[in-house]
Amino acid sequence: MSTPDPQVTGAVFGPEWVPGPDGMLRRRAARVILLDEHDRVLLVRGHDVDAPDRSWWFTVGGGIDAGEDARTAAVREVREETGIVLAPDDLVGPVYTRCALFDFAARTCRQDEELFVARVRSTDLALSADGWTDVERDVLDELVWWDLDDLSRVTIEVFPAGLAGLVRDVLVWDGTTRHLGLARE
Repeated sequence: MSTPDPQVTGAVFGPEWVPGPDGMLRRRAARVILLDEHDRVLLVRGHDVDAPDRSWWFTVGGGIDAGEDARTAAVREVREETGIVLAPDDLVGPVYTRCALFDFAARTCRQDEELFVARVRSTDLALSADGWTDVERDVLDELVWWDLDDLSRVTIEVFPAGLAGLVRDVLVWDGTTRHLGLARE
């Protein structure tokens, strides 16, 4: 893989992305399995800036800024990506943790994630992309509420893998944070 142009990399990756000892960009992230009153999960569909034909579904969330904890970052990310305002106490968990290696903008990146659950009434809110950054406007395509049975049949990639089953496992959470391991996406 060629070395990416630093101007392009800086425009795509925010300050929360830092090179690790191996040179790989990495960040800590907080994600939210956002459920409505029908146990549907809200997902974002996005694509790679360097591979626009490849798209995937993923949970709401993103990087933890300097000075933030995961719970605060999760609440902020939900507001920015969906317009939904949550309080930190609205989050359950973290229910899962995981490490993901993925390619984005011609770089292999590592993201160490904490995943929370939150419930909202979809009938009481309007989704908004007003908080999206310029980069997000370029690579995020839509927000959709997914029925778990329909989600399990989706033909494009869904992250984390097996999300429909993972969601079913935490509809009633037993208080145990499960580590999903290292995923190569």
